[in-house]
Amino acid sequence: MWVKADDDKFRKLVWITTFLTLDLVMFGGFTRLTDSGLGCPDWPGCYGTSSPFIAHAAITAAHQAMPTGPVSMTKAWIEMIHRYFAMAIGVLIIAQTVIAWAARLRRKPLHVSPWWPTSLLLLILVQGAFGAWTVTMKLQPVIVTIHLLLGLTLLGTLGWLAARQTPLPAHEPGAGRYRATALAALMLLVVQIALGGWVSTNYAVLACTDFPTCNGAWIPPMDFRNGFHLWRALGMTNDGDAITQDALVAIHWTHRTFAFVVVAYLAAFALKMRRFASLRRPANGVLAVVVLQFVTGLTNIVLQWPLPVAVAHNGGAAILLLLVVMLNFRILSSRPGRVAQPARDAAPA
Repeated sequence: MWVKADDDKFRKLVWITTFLTLDLVMFGGFTRLTDSGLGCPDWPGCYGTSSPFIAHAAITAAHQAMPTGPVSMTKAWIEMIHRYFAMAIGVLIIAQTVIAWAARLRRKPLHVSPWWPTSLLLLILVQGAFGAWTVTMKLQPVIVTIHLLLGLTLLGTLGWLAARQTPLPAHEPGAGRYRATALAALMLLVVQIALGGWVSTNYAVLACTDFPTCNGAWIPPMDFRNGFHLWRALGMTNDGDAITQDALVAIHWTHRTFAFVVVAYLAAFALKMRRFASLRRPANGVLAVVVLQFVTGLTNIVLQWPLPVAVAHNGGAAILLLLVVMLNFRILSSRPGRVAQPARDAAPA
C-alpha cells in the first residue's frame, strides 16, 4: 500500500516537473531572444540583491548610462524570472530524489531506481553552473549553446523517466526491430538542435534573407572556419576581429541544409511508426511538430525573425525532442520477450 502511494506520488511529481521543464526551456528561449541574458549582469542575484525590485536604482543607473545596452528593468525581470523558474525546477528534482531514497531506506523502494532522480539532480547542478557562466562570460556562444543543450538533456531525461512511470499500451512485438531507426532519429534531431542553438547564440537567423536560396545563391560565400570556431567571444572571431557576414552565413546555411535531412528522416520514421496502434499518437505528434518547425523556421526568415514565431520554433524543438524520446522508450519496451505493463507493476530497477 505504501509503495503504491509513493509510486503514484512520484509519477505525478515527475510529470509535473517534465511539464514545467518544457516551460522553462521555452522561457529560456524567450530570455535569449529578447536579449535579456545580461539583464542582471551578476549571478545568482541581481546587482547583489534577490530581485530587480530591490536593485531598481542600480538598474536604472545602468540603463541611463547605456540606453541601448543589455540592462533595463524589463530585461532584468525576464532574466530573474528565468532564474526563479530554474530554482523551482531544482526544488522539484530534490523532492524526487528525497522521495526515491526515503522509499529505498524504508526497504519499500519505488519501481524506479533512486539513481534516476539523483542523476537529474547532478545534471541540474551542472546546468546551473553553465547558467552562471553564461552571464559571467558575457553570452559566449559555446557556453550559451551548452547551457541550451543541457536544458534539453534535462528535459529529455525527464521525458524518459516520465515514460517509465506511465502504463505502457498494448505490446507491439514488431516495433522492436526499429530500435536502431528510432535511435538514429534521436541522434539526427540532437545534431539539428545543436546547430539551431549555434544559429541562435550567434544571432545568425537573418544571415540568409531569402528561401530556398541564401542571399540569391544555392551555395553562397561562406566562412566555416570562423563560423564554427567554438571558443570565441560573441560577435568576434578567434583573432579578436568582428565576425564576418560569411561566417554567419555558414552557420545559418548549415542549419538550414541539415534541416531538410532531419525533416525527411523524421517524417519517414513517424509515418512508419503509425502502423503500430500504440505508437500512432506520438508518431502523429512528431509529424505535426515537424510541419510546425518547417513553417516557423521559414516564417522567421520571411518575416525577419518575429519574436512569437522565434519562441514557437524554439519550443517546437523541445516538444519534438520529448516526442522522439518517448517513441524511443516505447520501441525499446517492445523488444522481443519484454512484456509491456504499468511501471508500478514492473520489477524494481
